[in-house]
Amino acid sequence: MASSTPSRSNDSVPGMRRYDAVLFDLLTALLDSWTLWNDVAGGADRGRAWRAAYLRITYRTGVYRPYESLVAEAAEAVGLPRHLADDLDARYVALRPWTDAPEVLTQLAAAGLRLGVVTNCSERLGRVAAERTGTRFDVLVTAERAGVFKPDPRAYRLALDELGVAPERCLFVAGSAYDLVGTAAIGLPTYWHDRIGMTPPDGTPPPMAHHASLRPLLEVVGTG
Repeated sequence: MASSTPSRSNDSVPGMRRYDAVLFDLLTALLDSWTLWNDVAGGADRGRAWRAAYLRITYRTGVYRPYESLVAEAAEAVGLPRHLADDLDARYVALRPWTDAPEVLTQLAAAGLRLGVVTNCSERLGRVAAERTGTRFDVLVTAERAGVFKPDPRAYRLALDELGVAPERCLFVAGSAYDLVGTAAIGLPTYWHDRIGMTPPDGTPPPMAHHASLRPLLEVVGTG
């Protein structure tokens, strides 16, 4: 299970909102995509191996290639049939948010923060997935639209530019440790919502907060 780490001391002024916007990873920070991948793969071990292979491939890909192709390559890399990528695509409408996500998103929006998403998938699937959260985001940046996969800093910068906020006035909520590399490169404070207890790759920069739930995010932002 993820352990908590304290937020930075200069962000600890009571009653003061520390950020103007919050950006989220979509498929792991807000949505339980792990369960869907496991179901499509036919078991938790198969699903996690497939997903881990996909994350490694995406991390080293950089310039955008069709998301569905990377998912198929990852399946093949762990001995699963490539057609599972098509099966996963067809079941994107079955994605569900983590249980605490709707409440947290509602409270952040009510506090006047702008909300956005930076996600490593196609434009079409990114919009399908975003709708599953039940939230209307101010900005939705997909890897396809950015032209690069996270953790390339250009994906995060595009979202910041569209929100019109500086990195230090925005908090990024990561679902995967891989995001920590890209956000650190541009000085974007990052809260790691580590729901499954992921082991980060060697050399991954530390997050400013690390929790297995989204609820502590409200206090970190300054609305809790």
